[in-house]
Amino acid sequence: MGSWNSILLEIAYQVLGWVAFTSWSFSLYPQAILNFRRKSVVGLNFDFLVLNLTKHSSYLIYNASLFFSPVVQGQYHEKYGFGEMIPVAANDVALSMHAVLLLTCMLCQVLIYERGNQKVSRTCIAITCTVWVSAAVCVFIALPNHSWLWLISIFKFLGEPVRKYRENSVFLGMHCIFLLKLIF
Repeated sequence: MGSWNSILLEIAYQVLGWVAFTSWSFSLYPQAILNFRRKSVVGLNFDFLVLNLTKHSSYLIYNASLFFSPVVQGQYHEKYGFGEMIPVAANDVALSMHAVLLLTCMLCQVLIYERGNQKVSRTCIAITCTVWVSAAVCVFIALPNHSWLWLISIFKFLGEPVRKYRENSVFLGMHCIFLLKLIF
């Protein structure tokens, strides 16, 4: 297994990874807290929640599989070389787990709080269904050959259509934009 060539580089990698985890993780809290205080989700874009949950769920599958599975790690090393480091860190797994849990809580808020006549758009439903049906097809393709590395690589990129759709039509709250400006 690969290792760091520089202690300073490893420390920077860890520090920046956890800073990114903190920034991204806390970017969703203001909306969840606002929903709780108002006991309402009126004005919240439901497409954002569904698409973001889809993106982070696929990212979680990729991260957790590559981080925890010795079989997937073995396939990674066979493909890229045994001197290569696994490209997923603990903070990547923590971020995706945290995002999935928080977004699931926010979807629960949609179910129990006042929402007016808002609903998830047909376009969002179509994109989400396409992504998960594609994932199911890929599972059946990977199953006979145990091509787990290929399969989780598919999950990593399943979030792309979701991201592209969101960039064009989903408004981010000012707190998200502010945090993005701080990071970049």
